[in-house]
Amino acid sequence: MNHGRIPLQKQFRLVAAVVATSAVLVSAPYASAASGQAQPKPVVTHVKTVASFDFAVGDAPENVTLNPDGSLTVSMLGGSAGRRPALVRVDVSGHRAVLVAGQPGDMITGNTRGLDGSVYHNVSSTDAARSGVWKLPLGGSPRRIAALPAGELPNGLAIDQAGRTLYVAESFKGAVWTVPVSGGTAARWLTHASLAPAESPLPLGANRLRSHNGAVWVSNLSKGTLLRVPVTAAGSAGPVHVVTSDVVGIDDFTFLSGRSDVVFAALNSPNEITVVYPNGAKKTVLTSADGLASPTATVVRGHRLYITDGGFAKSRDAKLQQGKINFSALFAEAAS
Repeated sequence: MNHGRIPLQKQFRLVAAVVATSAVLVSAPYASAASGQAQPKPVVTHVKTVASFDFAVGDAPENVTLNPDGSLTVSMLGGSAGRRPALVRVDVSGHRAVLVAGQPGDMITGNTRGLDGSVYHNVSSTDAARSGVWKLPLGGSPRRIAALPAGELPNGLAIDQAGRTLYVAESFKGAVWTVPVSGGTAARWLTHASLAPAESPLPLGANRLRSHNGAVWVSNLSKGTLLRVPVTAAGSAGPVHVVTSDVVGIDDFTFLSGRSDVVFAALNSPNEITVVYPNGAKKTVLTSADGLASPTATVVRGHRLYITDGGFAKSRDAKLQQGKINFSALFAEAAS
């Protein structure tokens, strides 16, 4: 299947169609919830909508990054009906401001924040002059700092803890690229069978990634896996380790904290938020009964869990949600 020849708008519609048909710990021990014990207290409570978006005009939230002032930077895909993608800032009251307005037909996917406050974001485009990684400096205008092959899907974007290197997940072929934060030529950091898409109705491989605790963590949407790739002293990729599998529809994910390997993962097609513990055990903590509508990304700030809902299902209920993490329930689950 030659993904590079599929128009981006058609790709977006394919995502929507497939989803619509789909129904601080580091290494603590964990026992399965199937052990027969009584149902524990909810891990996430008090779920509410912080901001609602209009899917019809392209406001399908795809990725989210926390800012020091408590606001969030949200990528809007813009792919529906050829609408403009956008990068927006949403404050704690739900008010939003557009930071970057993209070109109709393009998609803005992953975004991340540099140590100096610059915002980096991926643009997926069939136009070779726009496809790649872009930078929005504080008080400045967006500019492309690295080109990526047109027609591919640069998806997840993460910055290393030193603030010097950007990692980009490409979903169609399954690869991780690196780009210096100062700009320059993108380099393929890792190509591996575990990053490649599976033969499925939605063949998207390496989807989102995070730089965390000396490794790059990557989700593979169509294979339903979460991977950990150590970064060697030379900066190259070490052996790929499968943290967990059978997380069907896994999109973006976040960690409980900078020191914890506990993951909150957004499972797009099943409409679930799943906790993945350090040994790979899993627990579903939110579902469509909690208002989830194609969750695409998660981020944690203290006891608050933020979730972006793409609204791909028939309801088109695109929004930003917030819940409260019950740490005692989370830790009890890990220690049970």
